Amino acid sequence: MNDPRPTEWKQFIPSDALPWDLRRIHHLHRRAGFAANWNGLQRDLQAGPEVAVDRVLRGGNATDDFDSLQRLIGDAAVSSGDINRLKAWWFYRILYSGDPLIERMTLMWHNHFATSNLKVANVAMMKRQNDLLRRHAMGKFGDLLRAVIKDAAMMVWLDANANRKGKPNENLARELMELFTLGVGHYSETDVKEVARALTGWTVRGGDFEHVPAYHDDGTKQMLGEQGDFDGDDVLAILLKQEPPARRIAMRLCEVFFGEDVITDDALDELASGLRDHDLDIGWAVETILRSEAFFSEDNIGNRVLEPIQFMIGPLWALEMLDPPPSTLLLAEWASKLGQDLFYPPNVFGWPGGRSWLTTRTMIGRANYVSALCRGELHRPNRPPDIAVLAKKHGFSTPADQSTFASWLLLGHENATGDMKAILRRPASQLG
Repeated sequence: MNDPRPTEWKQFIPSDALPWDLRRIHHLHRRAGFAANWNGLQRDLQAGPEVAVDRVLRGGNATDDFDSLQRLIGDAAVSSGDINRLKAWWFYRILYSGDPLIERMTLMWHNHFATSNLKVANVAMMKRQNDLLRRHAMGKFGDLLRAVIKDAAMMVWLDANANRKGKPNENLARELMELFTLGVGHYSETDVKEVARALTGWTVRGGDFEHVPAYHDDGTKQMLGEQGDFDGDDVLAILLKQEPPARRIAMRLCEVFFGEDVITDDALDELASGLRDHDLDIGWAVETILRSEAFFSEDNIGNRVLEPIQFMIGPLWALEMLDPPPSTLLLAEWASKLGQDLFYPPNVFGWPGGRSWLTTRTMIGRANYVSALCRGELHRPNRPPDIAVLAKKHGFSTPADQSTFASWLLLGHENATGDMKAILRRPASQLG
């Protein structure tokens, strides 16, 4: 990236105060993906931050047969009509795609454009939306928005089929402005009604988007200070040239990559300004964040509550438990128990995230998940991890050294003591 960094987003350069060490490498992989194994941590320690972040951004270390296998698993899920098999397919992608950042971003957009199969009730539509979110996850927000608003699952979820000339349904129009682009306070109730009129004619037939001119209200509309015989594409063009969408995207990204109270309003404004200058290029913003001093600052390490899926996947990755593969059907069940049921966000607002992930029920669930992992019950047949064998493989032979190894690997520092299960049950293991 050749653009100069905005003032609040100066590039991270290692120093005595902010060294490039295992702690920061662990943080990079934990926050931008799920975790790294010991060889990955050592490789990035030698390579330095520029190369390490390049590797995270580039991704692409999937096995040779990954694409054909994920396609086979995904197609089988669609053919079966079983949403649990589609959840298992997504977990397979998360574990083996070789591009954890893309999967994290797909999870982020799944939450931003929260669509639930509870109402859609169509596995094929949910998979197509998921593919769409992944395809545009790091591209231009305008392309993502144009694609997702015409996505069949989204249109069913927000009642677009009921939105016709003379009988406008405002659900899609309201969420398009409130949740997807502008935010509360940047539009009026009149704008909602006028946008709903403009969106008439967009419907779903045979599981696909279709524009039906006979259903479209082609009269004059007024929205956000503009007037014309607008249709849905005109509405998207008008929304995308407003100022608020850039700040909403910046806020979403900072929710994913930063802990509480790390990013100032000035930094958020600068990131939003940069997004506007770069045509709402999500990839530009993610790269700006991951290369920044703010991302690697002390204040931003170990202070963000891990989403259930991050909490679950991290140890599997770090402890090298992917060959043979764990049961992705079981992982999907555990994610649901821990509060992150894929394809079933709780409502149009998505999962609130942050501290809300930790309740009495989910903390008990996380402890039970750790027990199941340590007993090897995520694999069929059971395959418990052996931290002593793994530590010796990487040169840690004494019990004390093995405890230090486990602490570095699982928490990103050497201060924890005890066995693997005790370390994974520490409060610090809930943070990343």
